[in-house]
Amino acid sequence: MISGTTRDEPRPGLLGPWDRLVGPGATAAENVLILAWTGVCAVAVVGHALVADLGWSPLQLTVAALFAADIGGGVPANATATAKRWYHRPGRGFRQHARFVVGHVHPFVLAAVFPGFGWGAAGVVYGYLVVAALVVLVLPEYLRRPAALTLAGVGVVVGAALQVPAGLAWFVPLFYLKLLVAHLVPESAVTFRARDSSAR
Repeated sequence: MISGTTRDEPRPGLLGPWDRLVGPGATAAENVLILAWTGVCAVAVVGHALVADLGWSPLQLTVAALFAADIGGGVPANATATAKRWYHRPGRGFRQHARFVVGHVHPFVLAAVFPGFGWGAAGVVYGYLVVAALVVLVLPEYLRRPAALTLAGVGVVVGAALQVPAGLAWFVPLFYLKLLVAHLVPESAVTFRARDSSAR
């Protein structure tokens, strides 16, 4: 049972979209963590591009900032107890989680905006994400966390082998961390005794 939140539905009005993003009833500490890290990620990526004189266009700076905020900030946003309760609530299963993952077509946007990223690299990053996510989703719950972490680690190695433009090395690790680990892994206790007994 996940504690720390009591609201089950998003608030009406302007705060409703935020509740749907991070989960209804997010604590002040959770909100501060999410917002602070989102800002840090966006500022750090843009700041590095400017200080390192990477020659990014205004469009490239904007896309990089938005993706850093979305992917970087999405790690804590999807990993809080409130978000787990919301995204893994009754009625949300394989189809909803698969749709969420498949909708993250960010690698192809990067390929369109940053020619050095490459469509081949985008296909590898996205294809691996989809396959890894499907593996995590079909596993028993007690195996999802270690499998997600393992697959995310493999994804980081795959990403390191790809040629990506300077200033974008952060994207692949955070991409897999947000989706495979932070989002797909439910936050609930698992009883091992019954599983172990049945395996004997």
